[in-house]
Amino acid sequence: MDNAIAMKSKAFAIRIIRVYQFLTSNKNEWVLSKQLLKSGTSIGANVKEALYGQSKRDFYSKLYISLKEASETEYWLEILHETEYLTAEQFESLYSDCQELIKILISITKSAKNN
Repeated sequence: MDNAIAMKSKAFAIRIIRVYQFLTSNKNEWVLSKQLLKSGTSIGANVKEALYGQSKRDFYSKLYISLKEASETEYWLEILHETEYLTAEQFESLYSDCQELIKILISITKSAKNN
């Protein structure tokens, strides 16, 4: 898997899984962390599906879903930070990675839509 967005989204998913493990075991937070887990790991899953899309339209659709999941993940990170489940340091690192994924996905979906 040498596709940059695929590698970045997979690495991000692994970080999200680790944060989920931390939140559930150390903070006893189950509801918000589960939402973060779902959206944060879905980004890469949809990117992977897009790479094997049946058509350009399918490719675009899956990547757009990834973008929406990344946006949702950004929201859950903000909520977890503002409710003090995540420290500023934890939040900033994850949030910056999430924003990078969003920028890449916006660029790819704009390009795919125009082609």
